[in-house]
Amino acid sequence: MEQEIGRRELLKQGAAITGLAALASVTWPLPALAQGEELVPFTDAPDPLRTDPAKPGTTHILDTRTVKDFYTSNDDFYVVQHYGQPELDAGAFRLRVSGLLDNPIELSLDDIKKRKRVELDAGFECGGNQKRLFYGLVGNAKWAGISLRDLLEECGIQQEGKEVVFFGADEGEEEIRRTTVKQNFARSMSLEDALNSDCLLAYEMNGDPLPMMHGRPLRLVVPGWFGVANVKWLTHIHIQDDRYMGRFMARDYVTLRRYEVGGVKRWTEESVTRMNLMSVIVRVTRKADLYTIHGFSLNDGTELKRIEVKIDDGPWKAAKIDHQSSKYSWKMFSSDWTDAKPGDHTIVSRAIDIHGNIQPEEAHIPEKVTYWENPGQFPRTIKIS
Repeated sequence: MEQEIGRRELLKQGAAITGLAALASVTWPLPALAQGEELVPFTDAPDPLRTDPAKPGTTHILDTRTVKDFYTSNDDFYVVQHYGQPELDAGAFRLRVSGLLDNPIELSLDDIKKRKRVELDAGFECGGNQKRLFYGLVGNAKWAGISLRDLLEECGIQQEGKEVVFFGADEGEEEIRRTTVKQNFARSMSLEDALNSDCLLAYEMNGDPLPMMHGRPLRLVVPGWFGVANVKWLTHIHIQDDRYMGRFMARDYVTLRRYEVGGVKRWTEESVTRMNLMSVIVRVTRKADLYTIHGFSLNDGTELKRIEVKIDDGPWKAAKIDHQSSKYSWKMFSSDWTDAKPGDHTIVSRAIDIHGNIQPEEAHIPEKVTYWENPGQFPRTIKIS
């Protein structure tokens, strides 16, 4: 069941996308093309949504047709907010680590930066990324910070500790059963997931201090998970013995799917956590008689076996994957099309991991009624003159 993010739903998240109500025709800057190369427009939809420059208080969508670099610039990496974007004083900043610990700790930003520096390439997408947005709620960056696991282990996790909660400084009001309360944005994960050696407390993005819109001065980076888990403006980590049940764990960013369970179709609720196996074609270029299909793939870090492209009813053909691709980065790919004929054509991609899992056709995804998580194959159409 195709679900779409609408303006009303995004406003429920405290975000607004300029121009979401209409897919108006817009003049777009083209990616850097080689001499004699031109962009072939898609015919399955008008020009993508207007993506105004990122600015405080708004959602920012990356125009995926212009993706040409491995790292997304800090100004163009997608932005979604929930309770606004707080401006924190880096000099007065403190990170508290509390709960079921032998040695609770409080650290300044300088204290954090004195610790062992770790760098990681990681890309992620919003849990609501989808076709209507041309999969533009996405980005890939080089993050730098410290190991979350090292910090937690230094604090001495007690045997009863099972869940790790991450609180941001962004705060809003929630009405729960006619009672209005203030809550900070927060997400949690199991202790086992939090102790993944690749999880970072990041203070740099692409070599610069974190921009305000991306969580300055400190954020969580959970590689392989949807963006919602990567808590921005991080100020407090708490270890407890039961599941945390705030809005963004219990009531929002929850996917409602129907599976067959013992011969009976049943609805299940699942928190949006690890990214699904996905790929998407974002543009087609032409130089003389050679057409090249470009796209990117993301998943939870499981090694990919290959990415394939199919044209019309032809066979699946393995694409070339960018050599910079790493475990958690996006995988940019391309496929040459040397025998293109005039007329209308349909092109589609799919990713396959080393366990044999294949990015499914949309019709084969379990039925769902929420717009979260949209990993189905995305056929595109073009016309060759």
